[in-house]
Amino acid sequence: MSEDKKAMEAATEEAAGGERREKNFIENEIDKDLASGRYSHVQTRFPPEPNGYLHIGHAKSILLNSGLAEEYHGLFNLRYDDTNPTKEKWEFVESIRADVEWLGAKFDDRIFFASNYFETMYECAVKLIKKGKAFVCDLTADQIREYRGDFNTPGKESPYRNRSVEENLKLFEEMREGKYADGEKVLRAKIDMASPNINMRDPVIYRIAHLSHQNTGDKWCIYPMYDFAHPIEDAVEHITHSICTLEFEDHRPLYDWVVNECEFEEPPRQIEFAKLYLTNVVTGKRYIKKLVEDGIVDGWDDPRLVSIAALRRRGYTPESIKRFVELVGVSKANSSVDSAMLEYCIREDLKLSRARMMAVLKPLKLIIDNYPEGQTEDLVMPNNLENPELGSRVIPFGRELWIEEDDFREEPPKKYFRLFPGNEVRLMGAYFVKCVGVDKDETGKVVAVHCTYDPETKSGTGFEGRKVKGTIHWVNASTAVNAECRLYENLVDEEKGKLDANGNLNLNPNSRIILKDCKLEPNFDGAKAYDSYQFVRNGFFCVDSKDSRPDSLVFNRIVSLKSSFKL
Repeated sequence: MSEDKKAMEAATEEAAGGERREKNFIENEIDKDLASGRYSHVQTRFPPEPNGYLHIGHAKSILLNSGLAEEYHGLFNLRYDDTNPTKEKWEFVESIRADVEWLGAKFDDRIFFASNYFETMYECAVKLIKKGKAFVCDLTADQIREYRGDFNTPGKESPYRNRSVEENLKLFEEMREGKYADGEKVLRAKIDMASPNINMRDPVIYRIAHLSHQNTGDKWCIYPMYDFAHPIEDAVEHITHSICTLEFEDHRPLYDWVVNECEFEEPPRQIEFAKLYLTNVVTGKRYIKKLVEDGIVDGWDDPRLVSIAALRRRGYTPESIKRFVELVGVSKANSSVDSAMLEYCIREDLKLSRARMMAVLKPLKLIIDNYPEGQTEDLVMPNNLENPELGSRVIPFGRELWIEEDDFREEPPKKYFRLFPGNEVRLMGAYFVKCVGVDKDETGKVVAVHCTYDPETKSGTGFEGRKVKGTIHWVNASTAVNAECRLYENLVDEEKGKLDANGNLNLNPNSRIILKDCKLEPNFDGAKAYDSYQFVRNGFFCVDSKDSRPDSLVFNRIVSLKSSFKL
């Protein structure tokens, strides 16, 4: 059995009230470190780069890092890894904090910026120069790549590698003072050009960039590279365990080299885990940025995306995402997870906690010919049949109703049990009605269905007479609330695959369907952003946080009622 499968089964058992799951490999390593005295406490961090919105993969890292700190009664930091001013914006800083808070990660006031450590990083670089462990190099970026070699060929030393300490200190100071153009010089670590790990072949640790920084303004024109900055950030903050994704495994020797050569006491330890990959979704920032810029989606929080902001806007809950992360588990091997699992988790979270309301998305008029004109009556309906604690509500019923277009067929197919001429169905929570005729417009389209009702068949009156095979939902026409409902499918065309031959996304033209003039029962007074409901037979829906107004409601379908995913 795979690690992923074991973790999923253990998480499922624990959530169902079974025994506590087995510890994952990261917890086992932390236990060893505490037992050996390597560390006396646990401190973790989530270190996003503020160059875009966070997505579902980041949620795994947030919950893992914050969860470990909570489990071991340690500390958790939110730290912005803002060392690249070419892509970073304050908008992304704010969105990241909102996402981390929404997921429930407890960082209190422990918010840090890598840019606050630029002076420390500069001092570390000077220390390396003085130790003969770093040098200023004049090779171009292309030349550095050429000199680096490949997996089969060792690299060649830069002709500037043996500059004196004094010359390197002078040149590095001049780089800081802005005397050189972008790309004219870099600072490189002096390690081993013959190392089998290409990351150790004298990596660049500082580059020149005459750009204004979102946090430090124009104070700096040289910026540290990620592989140099990140271990220093961890060490300065006294992080004990730097939990990162598997792509950084080959960078770990460089991470350890930096903290050791910079002579930090109790240096942090890097441990890698597998990334979270979802099928048929777009997570790459480059792709999402283009979708936003081309107007294909209406922002980083478009409900068709799987950014955390988009999932929140669509109606996903923190609890559903935590459940999803628990089911995926923590492993060392990369694998893909069916996006249907995420949908399963939100269904499980909402099915017992949300009221089941009546909403007609594609309305067709139904007229009960023998119901008294001008009369209405109040029907009491339970809010959730599976959870009586949610109580009940009153719904008005009258002569004219709205039903779904799909609930009537003039010429029904086989095994169609809803309305058609001469057939009888139950109106949910109300009466039996029998179709006796239709009204059509000049094109022949049915615009109204005429029925008669049997007043002896009222639901809740102990009626035990004849039975019908079909039950349909409805909304009273005179009290109906108009709303817009948006139905979502995968943004990527599943049949064609994610990318075409040119590397562009194969987009699904039906990824969003907007239904205007939907009809809702009149129990949505006070519905506000992010409120969610089950629309009977149509799925779970959430009030849109961007476009909805009290007098013009807009709903996003979170997920349909049926699932293809099985635990």
